[in-house]
Amino acid sequence: MSPLSDLGLRRYPDDPRDRFRAWDAADEYLLDELGEPQGTVVVFGDRWGALTTALAAFDPVQITDSYLTQQATRANAARLGLGEPRLLSVLDAPPPRVDTLLVRIPKSLALLEDQLVRLAPSVHSGTRIVGTGMVKEIHTSTLALFEKILGPTRTSLAVRKARLIFTEPRPSQATSRFPVSYSHEGMELVNHAGVFCADRLDIGTRFFLKHLPETRKGQRVVDLGCGNGIVGAFVLRDNPDAEVLFVDESHAAVASARANVRGPAEFLVGDGLAEAEPGSADLVLCNPPFHEHQAVTDATAWRMFTQARRALRPGGELRIVGNRHLGYHAKLKRLFGNSAVVAGDPKFVVVSAVKSR
Repeated sequence: MSPLSDLGLRRYPDDPRDRFRAWDAADEYLLDELGEPQGTVVVFGDRWGALTTALAAFDPVQITDSYLTQQATRANAARLGLGEPRLLSVLDAPPPRVDTLLVRIPKSLALLEDQLVRLAPSVHSGTRIVGTGMVKEIHTSTLALFEKILGPTRTSLAVRKARLIFTEPRPSQATSRFPVSYSHEGMELVNHAGVFCADRLDIGTRFFLKHLPETRKGQRVVDLGCGNGIVGAFVLRDNPDAEVLFVDESHAAVASARANVRGPAEFLVGDGLAEAEPGSADLVLCNPPFHEHQAVTDATAWRMFTQARRALRPGGELRIVGNRHLGYHAKLKRLFGNSAVVAGDPKFVVVSAVKSR
């Protein structure tokens, strides 16, 4: 039995229907190899607080881009009576000295690159650096980043489809290329590392921007899962009097949206509209994810749709874009009692649902 199983770790939000665990073989492999870490311990990329919680006796500092990971870590620590964990976002300055650096490989190579560069000045010749991930998450490009930024790097044998990365630190002069910028239809956009499609606008959002509804003065609009905020920014460009809330669980995404939006708006790092007042929104716009780390699932999208329905006033609209094969029109009809395909092409559909009561 894994020590992680004994901790009873849970993901966040804690949904009994959730079939995914809060840890995997990569977390277990790292903990089995690590033993007792020394000095200041930093954990980057922890998924649901598994590593941070398991190592709580060593007072680790967790660095993550995910609000949900931070909440899961807090909840798991509280459940086990471990006190308040030390949590930083990827935009915060790391500790000035790191003696043990543990890296759970993130899905975004850009985020990994940026964080290794940020951490490099804190690493010294005696720092122990161990990375971990499932075999399918660790590529030649992953190892090349460790080698280029931190020092000579090797990998372990695979165990239960997981692999470890070991790096011997050396002085680094690496600098980050983030945030990056690009333009779309005359709008200059800034993207911090880890934001979806960091150096270009994804084709789904391009299609969505062509089919946004008209808004009126004072209308309360939510850019749900805002990413770099371009959807809400286009709303404000066409209607500066709209009231737009940009919300995402990614710290880097909301920071990008802040940089990209001209004029007054609201910004929130959080679990979507979980805390929104019922009936507080007139229009919710959303390009929902259909991956959660490496798992393909509509659980996040369904949670966003449910939150949107609760937050909308009667007569309010949820408008989304998604891959055609995901069948969102059927899901929204089940939730709202109605849905309509606004536009489509061979790959994407824009779907609208209206809250009747």
